Amino acid sequence: QVQLVESGGGLVQAGGSLRLSCAASGRTFSSYVMGWFRQAPGKEREFVAAISWSGLSIRYAGSVKGRFTISRDNAKNTMYLQMNSLKPEDTAVYYCGVSKYASVVVTTTRPSDFGSWGQGTQVTVSS
Repeated sequence: QVQLVESGGGLVQAGGSLRLSCAASGRTFSSYVMGWFRQAPGKEREFVAAISWSGLSIRYAGSVKGRFTISRDNAKNTMYLQMNSLKPEDTAVYYCGVSKYASVVVTTTRPSDFGSWGQGTQVTVSS
């Protein structure tokens, strides 16, 4: 059984930075894409960033490109999201997920193609 645990959220002023972590356990994640998604109150879960097992295939949502950096340490079964230049509109609960299907590249950014969601970590950016 896959378990994902997010951490690193918090309250930060606009322009600040946070680093989120997603620790995975339960099985090997070789050949599986991992991704970060977020959900603000009253809104649907949306894609933020995704990374392949090798780290060579990466995709970002347009709203975070240039500000956020996704990475993973396979030896530690951990994925990260470095968030810089945070904006109030980045406020949301951030979730990590694993792709339902094995792939060596990021082919989808749809939340429905990911699963094993963690409990989420709250990120609040004040103006």
